[in-house]
Amino acid sequence: MAPNSALTAAHEALEAAQKILELIQEKGIEMVDFRIVDVPGRQHHITVPACEVDVDQLVRGIAFDGSSIQGFRGIEESDMVMRPVLTSAYVDPFMEAPTLGLNCTVYEPNGTRYERDPRYIAEKAEQYLAATGIADKAFFGPELEFFLFDDVRFDSSANGAFYAVDSEEAVWNTGKGDGPNLAYKVKNKSGYFPLPPTDTQQDIRTAMVKELMAAGIRVERHHHEVATAGQAEINFRFDTLTKTADHTMLYKYIVRNVARRYGKVATFMPKPIFGDNGSGMHVHQSLFKGDTPIFYEEGGYGNLSETALYYIGGILKHAPAVLAFSNPSTNSYKRLVPGYEAPVNLVFSKGNRSAAIRVPVAAVTPKSCRIEFRTPDGTSNPYLAFAAMLMAGIDGIRNRIDPREHGFGPVDKNIYELDAAEKALIQSVPGSFEESLQALEADHEFLLEGGVFTPDFIRAWIDLKRSSEIAPVNVRPHPYEFHLYLDL
Repeated sequence: MAPNSALTAAHEALEAAQKILELIQEKGIEMVDFRIVDVPGRQHHITVPACEVDVDQLVRGIAFDGSSIQGFRGIEESDMVMRPVLTSAYVDPFMEAPTLGLNCTVYEPNGTRYERDPRYIAEKAEQYLAATGIADKAFFGPELEFFLFDDVRFDSSANGAFYAVDSEEAVWNTGKGDGPNLAYKVKNKSGYFPLPPTDTQQDIRTAMVKELMAAGIRVERHHHEVATAGQAEINFRFDTLTKTADHTMLYKYIVRNVARRYGKVATFMPKPIFGDNGSGMHVHQSLFKGDTPIFYEEGGYGNLSETALYYIGGILKHAPAVLAFSNPSTNSYKRLVPGYEAPVNLVFSKGNRSAAIRVPVAAVTPKSCRIEFRTPDGTSNPYLAFAAMLMAGIDGIRNRIDPREHGFGPVDKNIYELDAAEKALIQSVPGSFEESLQALEADHEFLLEGGVFTPDFIRAWIDLKRSSEIAPVNVRPHPYEFHLYLDL
């Protein structure tokens, strides 16, 4: 950074910090919450009394133990610093004492950015896009689905394991008899926006929307989703990549805490219920150069430009590796099975919702022209998932990967009704998380371009997921195995 630029940045940081102090006074803030995101995607926080917060702390940050954060570093090099993003200030409505939340980025003690900070990876992806000259901005708009349960119980021990979820509107409660049963339960796959009383969660979703809007997130709509047992969706407006990842984390925080207010549990698990639709995170994406949308070309397939098609080609070619970040849980692959509108087919289409990439065509203008990657789910860390998608798309554009020449469609037929020969030509997503991690091991050079992801981070991600998730699930007996094997 040039000396004048550094001075300007320092001056702007001091001004922004002063505005935070003024906000603290104006809102009567008593506590300031400094928040980071770990590698898997969970938030952590340190709270400081507002009277102890000054400009220096807001600019330089506060220290924390990085060895206690999953995916960061060992105890022998644990000192790290979190510096607040001063534009992220959020008056938290869920704390008893008036509290201001601040997102933070992670730094080394010497003042350099920490390479494993997910937010830094997202920022580097945006910087790399601009450096290529392809576009100035990447816009992302996720559609997160989730369940609202009334009861969640689970346990796993040496001699037993179980889980149980319940919802007042679930179809399995039609015969429940421990009090008046008011009926109007949601049948399997019949939850797509019925009116109350069948939809029991209108007021809860509205409360979530009001909190999201109060936090500065523009909400477009909310509705009940397809599954029984309280599946919901709230859509918020797109923004640039890192900002959208910030909004996604805040969205999940608000949804979970409003649910708790109502005595319910919100979960973004992709497949918490057997035999009904799972929860995804469909991600809308577009690129702009200045004010010009570069995905639009009137008369093209779905009014898509060649650039957009190459972007699609990149995502579909690298999808098995991308899924290691966009679908990063063993539970993810219990959703990615045919028969539940699951986007398991590595093709693109204008209307086929079983395609991995859908091209929205209803009421689309040049600036709203976009592609929708339907495979991801809410267990992903949005900073990493969005960055991986963008890097795959950029690789498609730079290498002119035409999806039509690689067997990726378009396919505008019902894929489940194709004959065996036609189905055999369609590639599918990996069948397990381990397969996705293997794909990432074999195909990650596109992620390393511009130093966005690093070899160290890729290796650490694979090792973390195998050791802390895949191995523990694989070595434990499953309840259904008793059904299958007890009498053999």
